[in-house]
Amino acid sequence: MKKIKEQTVPYNTGWVAEMKKGQILRIAGTTTVDFVAFDLRNLRERFDQARTKVYNMKIFISVGDKLMSRSNQHLMTIVEDTYAGGTHDLQKGMCSGYRFQLAKREGRLREYYHRDFKDEEIPDHGCWENLSRTLQPFGIAPEDIPSPLNLYQTMKIDGATGRMEHTTIRPKPGTYVDLRAERDLLVAFSACPDLPVGGKPVQATIFEP
Repeated sequence: MKKIKEQTVPYNTGWVAEMKKGQILRIAGTTTVDFVAFDLRNLRERFDQARTKVYNMKIFISVGDKLMSRSNQHLMTIVEDTYAGGTHDLQKGMCSGYRFQLAKREGRLREYYHRDFKDEEIPDHGCWENLSRTLQPFGIAPEDIPSPLNLYQTMKIDGATGRMEHTTIRPKPGTYVDLRAERDLLVAFSACPDLPVGGKPVQATIFEP
């Protein structure tokens, strides 16, 4: 494959790019990545967690599975996934500065993130703010940003009660996921602050097959 764009995305920041149909996006990292996609010709046609789960009939998606929009349009296909020992999440939304402060006020930071924090360790922003800022130049309002595909966010989910818990399972160095664009797209992600383990930079590469 021919590499046409590559960028290292710093911890707790956002990234955005346009993709042509057939191009491959590789997202490599050792931390959670909140990923969203939009039809480039109609930005209101956007990735949807619920439609993606129902279309694939599973809550954990991987190679061969499709990312779907709210009107059941096929946006992307996962064509390679080297994340061993973990799963990608389709249940959660996005973290945010307000979310962190709310958990602190309620005394629930340890419950959510499995460790205690000093005040200076709690981020003042998160994936919500990162994606809002990144997508603002394209006229996408924060309220129109969909709940993301949380790559590398391994959740423990009880099938009987539906209770969800964070885990500290994350990818080893060199892990990546390849997603193929099935139409011209606007794609974006946040390199999550990932409080359970501490966020890290994420590598984004677009290939022409």
